[in-house]
Amino acid sequence: MSEKETPKAEVETTEAATVETTETQTVETPKVKVSESQANPEKFLKEFNWHNYEEGIDPVDDKQLEEFEKLVSENFVDTLDDEVVEGVVIHITDRDAIIDINAKSEGVISLNEFRYNPDLKVGDKVEVLIDVREDATGQLVLSHRKARVIKAWDRVNNAHETGEIVNGFVKCRTKGGMIVDVFGIEAFLPGSQIDVKPIRDYDQYVNKTMEFKVVKINHEFKNIVVSHKALIEADIEEQKKEIIGQLEKGQVLEGTVKNITSYGVFIDLGGVDGLVHITDLSWSRINHPNEIVELDQKLNVVILDFDEDKSRIQLGLKQLSKHPWEALGETVKVGDKVKGKVVVIADYGAFVEVEEGVEGLVHVSEMSWSTHLRSAQDFVSVGDEIEAQILTLDREDRKMSLGIKQLTPDPWTDITSKYPVGSKHTGVVRNFTNFGVFVELEEGIDGLIYISDLSWTKKIKHPSEFCNVGDNLEVVVLELDVEGRKLSLGHKQTTDNPWDKYETEFALGTSHTAAITEIVDKGATIEFNEDIVAFIPSRHLEKEDGGKLKKGETAEFKIIEFNKEFKRVVASHTAIFKEEEIANVKAAAKKAEAQAAEAKPTLGDANDALQALKDKMDGKK
Repeated sequence: MSEKETPKAEVETTEAATVETTETQTVETPKVKVSESQANPEKFLKEFNWHNYEEGIDPVDDKQLEEFEKLVSENFVDTLDDEVVEGVVIHITDRDAIIDINAKSEGVISLNEFRYNPDLKVGDKVEVLIDVREDATGQLVLSHRKARVIKAWDRVNNAHETGEIVNGFVKCRTKGGMIVDVFGIEAFLPGSQIDVKPIRDYDQYVNKTMEFKVVKINHEFKNIVVSHKALIEADIEEQKKEIIGQLEKGQVLEGTVKNITSYGVFIDLGGVDGLVHITDLSWSRINHPNEIVELDQKLNVVILDFDEDKSRIQLGLKQLSKHPWEALGETVKVGDKVKGKVVVIADYGAFVEVEEGVEGLVHVSEMSWSTHLRSAQDFVSVGDEIEAQILTLDREDRKMSLGIKQLTPDPWTDITSKYPVGSKHTGVVRNFTNFGVFVELEEGIDGLIYISDLSWTKKIKHPSEFCNVGDNLEVVVLELDVEGRKLSLGHKQTTDNPWDKYETEFALGTSHTAAITEIVDKGATIEFNEDIVAFIPSRHLEKEDGGKLKKGETAEFKIIEFNKEFKRVVASHTAIFKEEEIANVKAAAKKAEAQAAEAKPTLGDANDALQALKDKMDGKK
């Protein structure tokens, strides 16, 4: 290279600097005099005559060679394919980032590859992969995503070993968790590792950049598991130790509703969970805790109790407010009428809330003047608004008993005028016992019909054989005990006693025709009508020919016993023909006497005739 060419290159470089300054009109570039090799090292290398240099025709001193080597090392990168190098962002457009890697030209990378880093700006250093040194248009082809993937596994392994906290971009939801971009690699974030509290809306984390800890790597399947919860737990554990160390009964703390169950509410006290039982949420009765609190609600609670290691903490909410019994007015007294709502029903009664947190019990016996057994469900239902009278009031024990029936007149006050002895009425069968039937004449007026007063004629073993609960029955008042509040009733007395008539119709010695109904032990039975069933002893079933009557056989019977009091009737068939036999003997005797008188028979003949009749009567031939 000649010395004449050098000034020309220097002039061109100076002019270029001047033009650039003029066009940009930003900062005036000082005119520095540089050599051709410094101004355009690529051209210098291309036009350098190595042959002359080797032959010694155009010698170059060592100083110039050292300067050349220095320029090459400082200004050029080894642009090998598939190599990761560091570049600098020199410009950002709407879609691309222009990257300078000190090569012949700059590279362009789509901003999509920088989604994980929304804060990318000019001047940032980024790693890029040189895909192609020149494409068809001479453009340097770079890839940031590929560069990140190449370097990502080294970073991931290092983060896993050192416990380093890494940034990741939550791309989308997947089954059981989320997909997170970490260093350009897709990692799995399980749902249980997002936060220490249950997650109800996973979508709130999508498209967010968060901090994570690499907790597991499967090199065989190239799987990475990260956790955000692990970062929180470390802080919470410290808070938990501090809180547990300061816990005291009666201490009031602020917490957040973490979970709601049917039996209570779990409160997060800052890493330590406590339970507010449903009975400690409100002085009033509630069906479910969600009537009082809601998820993520912040509230103050008081510590009621905890176990030795303080792992189970019992909290209270209602204890922070004054007990309703303490606020109950002094004017409230026994005998006052109050209104309230039925909140709980039991078999023995109903609890009525007369004021918030103040309840009274209405026993089932105080719901009605009726004395027969009934349950509280027969009178009231949960949610009913009722009026009652205060019967007892104990402020110290916080107990109150109420009555409903006291608001209506006692039906027994004028019982003698409404239900005098001998009067007839219609009642409703309410209950059975083994010995009778309870009949309600009106609300509060019950009477008992003994089983013996149900029917004149039927033999009843249990009242259910005669009537059913709910049936209407005609009754007569038999006895009335006002002081004992007892009423004795009868049903059979509403009709005449048919046995008064049967006493004449079936008198002793009367004869009736009927069929054998049933053969029973020691005899048989016959039905003269729907009321009278007579008994025939076995020896009275004998017929005239010596045989015995059988079931269904019709014959004539004579009444040999009738007891109205015990409703007992006994009949006999044998008595019929034996009585006829005696009558025949007597008639034959009279006839024989008449014939003897006419024929004047001898004494011996008369004796023979009499003997023959006697033998016949005795059953002899």
